[in-house]
Amino acid sequence: MSASSAISPAHSDRPVLGILLMLGFCISAPAGDAFAKILGDRLPLLELVMVRFAAQVILLGPLVWLRHLPWRSTGPVTWLILVRTVLHILGIGMMFTALRYLPLADAIAIAFVMPFIMLILGYFVLNETIGFHRIIACLIGFIGTLLVVQPSFAEVGWPALLPLGVALDFALFMMVTRQIARKTDPIALQAVSGVLALLILAPLAVAGMFLPEDNMFSGALGFILPDQTSSYLFLFLIGFLGTIGHLLMTWSLRYAPSATLAPMQYLEVPFATIIGWLIFRDVPDGLAATGICITVAAGLYIIFREQAIARSVPPSRSKQP
Repeated sequence: MSASSAISPAHSDRPVLGILLMLGFCISAPAGDAFAKILGDRLPLLELVMVRFAAQVILLGPLVWLRHLPWRSTGPVTWLILVRTVLHILGIGMMFTALRYLPLADAIAIAFVMPFIMLILGYFVLNETIGFHRIIACLIGFIGTLLVVQPSFAEVGWPALLPLGVALDFALFMMVTRQIARKTDPIALQAVSGVLALLILAPLAVAGMFLPEDNMFSGALGFILPDQTSSYLFLFLIGFLGTIGHLLMTWSLRYAPSATLAPMQYLEVPFATIIGWLIFRDVPDGLAATGICITVAAGLYIIFREQAIARSVPPSRSKQP
């Protein structure tokens, strides 16, 4: 999942290219999560998260330099970028932790409850009107999510709730991103966030190296060298696919309108199911599969209804705050 749709303007002159780029995101994002799931039992959680942000800096830093983009911001935007970075760290950390216990498709499907959380936050925080149809769609979406959570919770316990935390975290992440979207360049924002994340995580990694082995946090903190050649490749792929996936989504919005691309993000769920089966032989059971279908259908309903409402508003009114 990504907040890129809140960052980049849309240009609809090459919609086919935009759709192909979004398809690339829908494949690369769950693929990166799959490699994080593989390494979840081999390496500390903090190490996986740090690699993810280090790749973000390595890949995007040169673009910032070549385009002469600013690395620094001033005023309230600086604090909002810091808050956004902390939320990003927490979201990725919770998702990587959830993947240690849950099938790939289940974890991603549960996290797709985020659109419903966004509506609720918009109502209580931004005083936005939800309306009867949106409320019904939210309720149905939550029911679908519970159908996915229930068998997972019965099997693994509280970690099955982590994707719900991811959804709430990234809903807040998107709200913060919207506050700074027009004041920052998307590539510079991601590069700077990567640097901030490494500055935040590095002291924790150092501290974790000195924790006793029996400490409850010793398995999550710290930094160790992988003992398998494949682990180095998977670490690279986690960072590369995570960063490239974000760029693919950002670039897709340059060529196709968000109204066209938003429904396509739900393709991430079937792609996650395919990847999960190919790598882990995981297939959602009947109850989870039903819940996934219900959640996706409710989310798509909200998206298409928002598009219909937007088309029905006269241009002069649609520009009003």
